[in-house]
Amino acid sequence: MTNIMTEAKLFGCRQSMDLAKAVAEKYGASLGQVNFSTFSDGEFQPSFEESIRGRRIFIIGSTHPSSDNLMELLLMLDAAKRASARHITAVIPYFGWARQDRKDKPRVPIGAKMIAKILESAGATRIITMDLHADQIQGFFEKPVDHLFGSALFIPYLKSLNLSDLTIASPDMGGSKRAYAYAKTLESDVVVCYKQRQKANVISHMELIGDVTGKNVVLVDDMVDTAGTLTKAADVMMERGAKSVRAICTHAILSGQAYERIENSQLEELIVTDSIPLRKESKKIKVLTCAGLFAEVMTSVQNNESISSNFIM
Repeated sequence: MTNIMTEAKLFGCRQSMDLAKAVAEKYGASLGQVNFSTFSDGEFQPSFEESIRGRRIFIIGSTHPSSDNLMELLLMLDAAKRASARHITAVIPYFGWARQDRKDKPRVPIGAKMIAKILESAGATRIITMDLHADQIQGFFEKPVDHLFGSALFIPYLKSLNLSDLTIASPDMGGSKRAYAYAKTLESDVVVCYKQRQKANVISHMELIGDVTGKNVVLVDDMVDTAGTLTKAADVMMERGAKSVRAICTHAILSGQAYERIENSQLEELIVTDSIPLRKESKKIKVLTCAGLFAEVMTSVQNNESISSNFIM
């Protein structure tokens, strides 16, 4: 007979509730009950409405802006710690603030390191996340980090398209390692875009390194924010003779004029995951759910099993 204290409990943050419900369904459990009290000034307080003493619990929530999303996860971690949960795993499909992974100019914070420390201080004993903006962020944690790859979802989808003359592209030099990993698995060519920024989210110049003439190009990136880079890269590649341009981006932040840029761009399709809920639907945006991937890894963690089979790259 299974000891009930060995069974894991799953909880979802409000900003990721749809994904949390899908993960729980794939996992084979129901989400636990959390109530939120909200004060008139906007301050909120989560409350677990069931005992979690001695249990392993998973708290599912992405930390995309606004900062309330991060704060909600932190408060739930702290509440779980103070309720004597045995293991507290923060399942963070999208790890926000990850672009601040280094000091790229004087007198700026390393925000990703700060967030890592805050998560651990709040009570997280393990982190499960996907496609971090920079791999070294794993080293910012003292607790175990399971870093999943969106390629486990995207590569089967790309194979199902049966694209001839496939070429993988990186929209910038920093993403070339990711592009080469995709290209190796798909046995395709690689091209790289070299861009210069005027300031954050503003591109002043872009050049293409490689030949895309007659190719079906797939741009690969970890996130799409304003979509300026992707749409500019698509324009450059079509000008250089590409047959078609698609884009794969794990995390669909899609802020500012992103939707308008995508709709008016030469991108044939933007393929994303549901790590961040879309603000609205678009005929050009294809969403692949990551619920099954996270549920499978959570099951392995709960059963102390290897998760290496979940890594394609």
